[in-house]
Amino acid sequence: MTYKEMETTLMNELRLYHHPIAITFLTTDKEVEQFKEKTNYVVPIKPLTFCQWETAARMQGKTVLGTEKTLACSNAKVSFGWHDIDANEIKSQLKYTVDLEQAERFFRSKPSFPKNTLKAVSVGPLGDCSMPPSVVHFYCDSIQSYHLAIDYMAATDTHPLHTQLMMSSAACGGAVWSFQQCAFNFSTPCSGSYNAGKTERGESYVFIPGKHIEAVVERLCTRIRLHGTSSITRPGDYFPGGDVCKNCPLIGFKSEESCKDCEKKGL
Repeated sequence: MTYKEMETTLMNELRLYHHPIAITFLTTDKEVEQFKEKTNYVVPIKPLTFCQWETAARMQGKTVLGTEKTLACSNAKVSFGWHDIDANEIKSQLKYTVDLEQAERFFRSKPSFPKNTLKAVSVGPLGDCSMPPSVVHFYCDSIQSYHLAIDYMAATDTHPLHTQLMMSSAACGGAVWSFQQCAFNFSTPCSGSYNAGKTERGESYVFIPGKHIEAVVERLCTRIRLHGTSSITRPGDYFPGGDVCKNCPLIGFKSEESCKDCEKKGL
């Protein structure tokens, strides 16, 4: 399947609100040049957070090429190996922890790239990929997350799924962990994601390694061919999660005119 076909299938069948975000970690100057030659991309006018790069990708359909110089978030810089964990970074976590010792220990346990091994990061719609993505990041609701998880488990023969939830660094750290472990990841957004305008509906985060995304989409397509639907929770209903009281046949609706016909017939 092409990346465009994968995105179209995911958008249509799971009723996603946003483009799936293809995150590509570029580790050499050659990869950066290849990306620039192949891709129609934009760059931040001034430094922004990683989540704000992703907003352009998921909501505006833009592919963003970001570097250390155009990244404003120190949490993301630590995740990408562009910034040391210093006293200021540790103090920034105190609002989450009981003391400085715990803040430092929690911070140092987060996944990250080795220092200065990452040249740049691109984020853009999956369908516009010019290079294989490192990770595909979904902003989705809980039922859409469930469907993605179920298809991932079936496609990769993995059960149960173990995921990572971190203090802050949900998007950047979550993507790094998924890439490094080559594993599915699920988490909530960071605490500031809603009031900072990064999420709109309190969406969940799903991360799927780029190496596995085609197998997941193919599993979704196979399920549709076999069962005639993309929905697991309500087979036969095209909308994922369209479940009503465990599919009770007594819960149904029809037009008012139909009800009048039934009354005439004594039904």
